[in-house]
Amino acid sequence: MDTSDTTDSSIPPEARTRAGAQDRTPAETGAETGGAGRAADPVRRGWRRWAMDTRPLRHPAYRRLWSSSIVTAVGSQLTAVAVPKQIYDITGSSAWVGYASLAGLAPMVVFALWGGAIADTVDRRKLLLVTNAGIAVTSLLFWVQALTGLDSVLVLMVLLAFQQAFFGLNAPARNASIARLVPEEELPAANALSSTVMQTGLVAGPLLAGALIPVIGLSALYLVDAVALCVTVWAVLRLPALPPLTGAASRRAGVREIADGFRYMAGRKVLLLSFLADIIAMVFGMPRALFPQLAAETYAPYGEGLALGLLFAAIPIGAVLGGLFSGVFSRARRHGWMVIGAVTAWGAAVAGLGVSRNLWVAVAFLAAAGVADMVSMVFRSAILLSAATDEMRGRMQGAFTVVVAGGPRLADVLHGTAGSLFGPRAATTGGGLLVVVLMLGMAAAMPALRRYRV
Repeated sequence: MDTSDTTDSSIPPEARTRAGAQDRTPAETGAETGGAGRAADPVRRGWRRWAMDTRPLRHPAYRRLWSSSIVTAVGSQLTAVAVPKQIYDITGSSAWVGYASLAGLAPMVVFALWGGAIADTVDRRKLLLVTNAGIAVTSLLFWVQALTGLDSVLVLMVLLAFQQAFFGLNAPARNASIARLVPEEELPAANALSSTVMQTGLVAGPLLAGALIPVIGLSALYLVDAVALCVTVWAVLRLPALPPLTGAASRRAGVREIADGFRYMAGRKVLLLSFLADIIAMVFGMPRALFPQLAAETYAPYGEGLALGLLFAAIPIGAVLGGLFSGVFSRARRHGWMVIGAVTAWGAAVAGLGVSRNLWVAVAFLAAAGVADMVSMVFRSAILLSAATDEMRGRMQGAFTVVVAGGPRLADVLHGTAGSLFGPRAATTGGGLLVVVLMLGMAAAMPALRRYRV
């Protein structure tokens, strides 16, 4: 347990055994990882040092999981576009679109926390099978209601709540499983590969949805997503069994186990600080709620529609570029400093957006913010997987899911209010600068994060 700043200066005892033979079965250390470790990693020279680190794809189990996510990353975004589009078509109200988003938030939060506890007590492969099948069935029901012309906002919100509940159960198990499929030194690379695919989906999915709706209709988008999820189910079927490594299977997954996860987190400063870093970045520095106002006022001369599309696309595009060139940072050992630097860079880039009157300069700042966000996510995820023991990883990933999903929603409220009071540019600049100040202040006051390394 991290009881002082001194004890946080090195890897916690749990982390030293996290991905070694002590924490893995013979099948996982041999057949599934191909026996590949740090000694087998060739020296990368020239441009290859900058290119994406693809070592994790040498391990068959991770490769199956990652390959399936290529299809589902795009498919899930088709539904993410179709649901608000259908609600707006029915009601003609953007307010109802916002209410639907909130309807999905509460189930996701509750079931992510509970799903993390479940993931620590059962075979994670079985949990992934059940939850992916549940998400696929929900997408199929979305298709049925659209095909039949039901036109019920209530039905859409109920289906969205079920979908987000299944997602909340699925995400902790999926993320916690990565640590059992690749060696410890490849965790940053594995996280970069997974995040690049998801960010690519954020760009390609909405563009594809916009192109397909006039051709095949709204209902078919749901069906495409359901079919894509079948690919994920097939990939999970081919994973090795991922049962608890200790006697956790005999425990129940209830409120006490969820509370144990929070106590575990509170007793390990580096875990707590990794969550706090993301909260600082997202709550105070995610200005997406101000994009429509910026497009309508500051960047109106460029065309409001063009400006709005570029502002929303710039961050994920930057994240994809960061992933493609992740070789330059995926082998870093000072994970804490990588998080501190990335969050600080994110805040500086957002502040740069606030002072930019030129649309293309603003897009460049947002793309830089996307690169910083990718780096932050990669190393925060690596810290969560390496500094926590296997019997706690599910609960840590559950809390991670809540923070990642909830932070931007809180930011929408905060930035929307600040933008109304002070104007969008002042609110954006102030938020970015506040991120820089808070992150550097936290790093100075609590050295556990900056001392963490693997």
